Amino acid sequence: MENKKPIILISNDDGYGAKGINCLVAMIRDMADILICAPDAARSGYACAFSAGTPLTLTMRKKEEGLEVWSCNGTPVDCVKIALEELVGDRYPQMVIGGINHGDNASVNTHYSGTMGVTLEGCMKYIPSVAFSLCDHSDDADFRPLEPYVRKIVRRVLDEGLPKGVCLNVNFPLVEQYQGVRICRMAPGTWGDEVVKCHHPRGYDYWWMVGKYTNDEPEAEDTDNWALTHGYVAITPTRIDVTSYEMIEQMKDWDL
Repeated sequence: MENKKPIILISNDDGYGAKGINCLVAMIRDMADILICAPDAARSGYACAFSAGTPLTLTMRKKEEGLEVWSCNGTPVDCVKIALEELVGDRYPQMVIGGINHGDNASVNTHYSGTMGVTLEGCMKYIPSVAFSLCDHSDDADFRPLEPYVRKIVRRVLDEGLPKGVCLNVNFPLVEQYQGVRICRMAPGTWGDEVVKCHHPRGYDYWWMVGKYTNDEPEAEDTDNWALTHGYVAITPTRIDVTSYEMIEQMKDWDL
């Protein structure tokens, strides 16, 4: 890779061949040298998991001027970790991007998302990090409307960085025309009916993890879910530090 441009490390949880990650590269390739290290197959729902007991392998999929593509048999977080240790050489990335994900990662989905796992891992390494997701699970989703927003956000983060310990979770609604951009908090939500029991013809039971999401503050207009429901691009600044500072004050009065 050339040394004139910044380098951006990209990963995802849909796999290195997914349309979302390849569209992302096309959108920003002129802005930086790109290093992709992504799972060799879909790893949705892996959050911040890493492989403590499984050996990892790397496979180079493409190498050309300004672009390297590697796949790894591990989790999204494994991909970031191994890329930073083995692939970047003496050029540390100026930015880490997760996505573009097929499907939203708003509200409590943030905690399950492998796309956010990528972004949180980068953030924990003090690299400015952003996750991009589109509310469309289709393999052939149309990512073209995202391009001007993605480019503006990437340019701003490359130029200005982000506060230490803060990353951005960016979700795009599936609408014909965006109403604008909202800077949001995470909506409180719950998942229910998460398990479907089935019976196999060979005589044993098995279960599918599914679920139905409920926004627990549907009328709150400052949340990511409200923004997406009403056609806005939702940007949620997300912190690594999950400490409840209010509870620290309350607990000072506990008699322990």
